Amino acid sequence: MLAVKHMSPAPPLHCSFSAPIQTLKPTLTLPLIPFLKKDKFRFRCELTSFGKPQKWAVEFDSTTIPNPRPVLMASTATLTSSPRNAKKVCLFYCAETKALAERIAAESDAIELRSITWRTFEDGFPNLFISNAQGIRGQHVAFLASFSSPGVIFEQLSVIYALPKLFISSFTLVLPFFPTGTSERMEEEGDIATAFTLARILSNIPISRGGPTSLVTFDIHALQERFYFGDNILPCFDSGIPLLKARLQQLPDSDNISIAFPDDGAWKRFHKQLQHFPTIVCAKVREGNQRIVRIKEGDPKGRHVVIVDDLVQSGGTLIECQKVLASHGAAKISAYVTHGIFPNRSWQRFGEDKGGCPANGLTYFWITDSCPLTVKEVKNKPPFEVLSLARSIAATLQI
Repeated sequence: MLAVKHMSPAPPLHCSFSAPIQTLKPTLTLPLIPFLKKDKFRFRCELTSFGKPQKWAVEFDSTTIPNPRPVLMASTATLTSSPRNAKKVCLFYCAETKALAERIAAESDAIELRSITWRTFEDGFPNLFISNAQGIRGQHVAFLASFSSPGVIFEQLSVIYALPKLFISSFTLVLPFFPTGTSERMEEEGDIATAFTLARILSNIPISRGGPTSLVTFDIHALQERFYFGDNILPCFDSGIPLLKARLQQLPDSDNISIAFPDDGAWKRFHKQLQHFPTIVCAKVREGNQRIVRIKEGDPKGRHVVIVDDLVQSGGTLIECQKVLASHGAAKISAYVTHGIFPNRSWQRFGEDKGGCPANGLTYFWITDSCPLTVKEVKNKPPFEVLSLARSIAATLQI
């Protein structure tokens, strides 16, 4: 119920909400009354039907009578969740993810950063220390990991295995990029599916007082990898595609966007999230000893085409896709990948399209901050633009 109180001596004025309550768009339900003679009036509104009262000062402009439009002047508190009910989370992080951890903490007062001392003994093996370990007893705890190389995985696993055993209420492992995802199957006897190996390691994280560990990861390479994890871990598979969709809506040519998938695998992963865009599907075909990218479906002519995939390493396939789209008349070409891995600084292969020549450069190349080392290298280097996962992670930690 919304109670509206007039702040000056006058007959009471009542407001009703004709839209969903979250939109806060009240409309006057009474006809023009005599006391509305000044330019503006202020009212105090109190929302009392959602637990703790929420208060607003509402200003009415008399020039819009008979349908004055209120302007929200004070609190913009979210109705769906209040700070009182937010789950307090202690967030630990490794050195690589410090910047992302700070952005996550900035998204919510309920997230508190906690530190770990990362040292090594003289022989090179980890010498680690969790600060104020007793202070996290009974708390919800999360760890933000980055398995950027085999060399850092062991020290982070040591922390990941230790935290749940410190009498904490629950434990969440945030691993934005699952690094062995491209090695997910055996093609001949002797191949080792290291994605399955890493999934087994993570599935054996000790159980905390609150139960199994929750694992948060984004755009895992192969959909079947969700079945590699055991019952002692609860994987939450999130996606960076909503960040891309929000960014595309901000572009001046947002009504001229087409989405291109470099292969059938990318189409399977993402087409349902992007189905409201015109779609172009590419495929690799073999011609002699060469594998050439061809357009299998769709028409890029005159369109701003955005190539979408889960990750990029050397970038060879993406560049071939760019060339074929340009040859078929694409007006602009951009790219998005959730995980910009770029080993050996392969990001340098991608230049900016400065003069309407999409075959030679990209208008935008969007990546997320799932690979922190890459973010440091490409920051402020067009065509690259980083879309942060911080808000998505902060929201997931409240589940």
